[in-house]
Amino acid sequence: MNEIRPRTPVPRRGRPTGRIRALPGRPTRLPLHKGVYVLPNLFTTGGLFLGFYSIIASSRADFFIAALCIVAAHVCDGLDGRIARMTNTTSQFGMEYDSLADLVSFGVAPGLLAYRWGLEPWGHWGWLAASLFAACGALRLARFNVQSTHASKRFFVGLPIPAAANMVASAVLLQQFLSGPGPTAQRPIVLFMVYALALLMVSSVPYASFKDLDLRARQPFYALVATIFIVKFVVAEPQIMLFGALLAYVGSGPVNLAFSLVKRQRRLSARTRREQSPRGEPGAVSGEGRGTSA
Repeated sequence: MNEIRPRTPVPRRGRPTGRIRALPGRPTRLPLHKGVYVLPNLFTTGGLFLGFYSIIASSRADFFIAALCIVAAHVCDGLDGRIARMTNTTSQFGMEYDSLADLVSFGVAPGLLAYRWGLEPWGHWGWLAASLFAACGALRLARFNVQSTHASKRFFVGLPIPAAANMVASAVLLQQFLSGPGPTAQRPIVLFMVYALALLMVSSVPYASFKDLDLRARQPFYALVATIFIVKFVVAEPQIMLFGALLAYVGSGPVNLAFSLVKRQRRLSARTRREQSPRGEPGAVSGEGRGTSA
């Protein structure tokens, strides 16, 4: 007798089979049915709201409030990542959401602030500089997301977008402190600053990340004294100290790169001289064997 085997059901076209299979070369999409972490994302949302209100303040020509919102958004941006690491609530969703919020708070908001504050008199060159700032900020965030898994923890590749945004905000705060409220005059330094910040964000200039800074470790006594003086200066003149600190950080990247290139060139020159110098000849190094006439 012939054995009757049960037929395996063949799924019809268009009906789900109950299994999720990934196509070749495409990652599987993880559903969000497990939920998201609320606490760190609340700080990210706060930074997003501050960036959006900065845009509204810039459109009203309230440049002081717009600059303060960008600085406050940077504080929220620093707290959300730190809280996520402290509470072990880091997630891919939080990283992507943080990048989108940073594009609004540190890309679009400072670009519009720079245009309304000091680039509008420049016409086409002004709005091109502001739009280039936002575009380079988006490229900087995209490159950081791609390289975040294997990037160095000590240095950033290119100027971080929060530092570039705060550089614009600190310049506005300093001008408001020295000259009073209102837009600045048509100054070439403002146009140059925005173009330079945009190019530094997409460059490969290394910038210190300060992620390896351990504040819980013991420090020398003079470090405490210097910190106290810095805090006093910040309380006394916050606009000047904020602008000076950000200007030093923005300039530290090109300066360190120049020093490293000079050191590398010196090492290459020294190696070339050692390779080209004759070996085994007496007096090749010390100068002995040269005839001296009395």
